[in-house]
Amino acid sequence: MKYFVTIGGRTVIVELDGEIVRVDGCQVAAQLEHTPGTPEIRIAIDGVATTVAVDARDRTLWRLVDRGSVREVVVEDERTRQIRLLAGAGKAVDGHAVVKAPMPGLVLRLLVAVGDEVTAGMPLLALEAMKMENELKAIGSGRVTGVLVRAGQAVEKGQKLLELGPLGPAIPLA
Repeated sequence: MKYFVTIGGRTVIVELDGEIVRVDGCQVAAQLEHTPGTPEIRIAIDGVATTVAVDARDRTLWRLVDRGSVREVVVEDERTRQIRLLAGAGKAVDGHAVVKAPMPGLVLRLLVAVGDEVTAGMPLLALEAMKMENELKAIGSGRVTGVLVRAGQAVEKGQKLLELGPLGPAIPLA
């Protein structure tokens, strides 16, 4: 299985094939041990070990505490990454981004509203496509500036779903 791991703006490809681990195509000796009863994980790669605490975790976003520093780590499998890239959520320009439908489908539910602050990995909406439910997630921090669809609405590939802007003062609600 292939994963895309992003830490501090740098993405590496981690491939797991049974006991074999490759990072950016290079085979490494890797061990991962969870300390029972604690949030700590010991990671050793090619004999270099470190211990981190898992502060929070969801499907793709992990918040790790490493020697007092909090690091956000985004972990995506190939399918999740492809859907995010097709949705256009990764194409921010001057702090603004438009989330587009990666394929034709049905908006199942909106998980954000205009004015909401979002962070990397936060679900924005659920879209059913080809009989599968897909959550479209934010790839960075921002504020929802526009919701262009409603739950139950059919959408076409490439249709604009949401608009995101930079964080700033909250948008007043009428």
